Amino acid sequence: MSLSPLLRLAAAAAGAVVTLAFSASPAGAVCRDATRFYTPRPDPGAVKQIAQLTAAGQRGLARKLQTMINTPQAVWVTGGSGHSLTQSVKAEAQRAAAKKAVPVFVAYNIPFRDCSQYSAGGATSVAEYQAWIDAFAAGIGARPAAVMLEPDGLGIIPWYTTINGDQEWCQPAEADPATAAADRFAMLNYAVGRLSALPRTSVYLDGTHSAWLGVGDIADRLVKAGVRKADGFFVNVSNYETTERQLKYGNWISKCIYYGTQGAAENRGHFERCGSQYYPASPGDFSTWGLTDEWYAANVGKVSPHKLAHFVVDTSRNGQGPWAAPAGVTWPDPQVWCNPPDRGLGLRPTTRTGDPLADAFLWVKTPGQSDGQCDRGTGTGVDPARGNTADPAAGAWFPQQAVELVTLANPPLR
Repeated sequence: MSLSPLLRLAAAAAGAVVTLAFSASPAGAVCRDATRFYTPRPDPGAVKQIAQLTAAGQRGLARKLQTMINTPQAVWVTGGSGHSLTQSVKAEAQRAAAKKAVPVFVAYNIPFRDCSQYSAGGATSVAEYQAWIDAFAAGIGARPAAVMLEPDGLGIIPWYTTINGDQEWCQPAEADPATAAADRFAMLNYAVGRLSALPRTSVYLDGTHSAWLGVGDIADRLVKAGVRKADGFFVNVSNYETTERQLKYGNWISKCIYYGTQGAAENRGHFERCGSQYYPASPGDFSTWGLTDEWYAANVGKVSPHKLAHFVVDTSRNGQGPWAAPAGVTWPDPQVWCNPPDRGLGLRPTTRTGDPLADAFLWVKTPGQSDGQCDRGTGTGVDPARGNTADPAAGAWFPQQAVELVTLANPPLR
């Protein structure tokens, strides 16, 4: 099925509720049908593991791991500054161009990143972040690229009050409660503007996933963050939710953005009214999700894909779907997102998604890298879901998980 091109939203002031019109992307938009995505150099831990398996006579498993690292996946950019940052991004973009492929970059350096949890870090001020984005953008230049902008950047906002009036749990002492949330939106708007101005770069914002924020909440945050100037949003990055659910969730977010900005005048700004995975659907019963489809059919109707935000789905680790803690366990926090056992690789990267709003399935999270040193809330530093061993630090290679991903891949590796 042929997809419509990437879309850019008409420029408008961040957070304002106005009538918006989507228009087709510039000719340089990169996630069109048959786009060939870039495969970066593999994690050294993967190379070492493949060599060890080969030496041990486990050649079949080694081949599967080789297939995994030979599959296109994202390049995470998590720090650096100035000229050295520009040169490192430029080197990746040039390697991709030499292979006639499009690199997928993950920009992951916003202040209070991950609210100082397993992936803590990031810039230390608004000015430092803006300078970082400038250096990042300079590295891409006129070469084609897709940028996933700040995973968790909208799912976790310091000192934020949600659309329902609830105070965000992320309240770092170092952040100013009066300005932290506004700073987050200002930085994301700046990044969207700077990156989307590049002639051949597509930009996507954090759309969380279907087991996290409700549709209206994330739609509201996306509009405040500048999605109207971007190509859309991403869902399921570094998570395990099924592609089937993410396609529905992504479509609902797109339609909710339309409902709250381009729909009937009395609905503009009222994203909290949008149907979601929580109502009228029941989140745990997928058979009820058609009720939310019906809500959008009744309240939004048929809208051309050219007037709706597009999205991409991270399918790097969702082949077996989400994990649930075994029955009867008493861990304080199951941390279902953190190195769950027995997961598998998902659909391979492609622009042929079969959904006019889904621009691509991508491997955004590097499969085989750890989510962090999960302890399921026990405070022990070891993972009871994995035999009370210590998981590798976030971003480090996790040999056990890598074997699980290739062994349980769905569709299977060939």
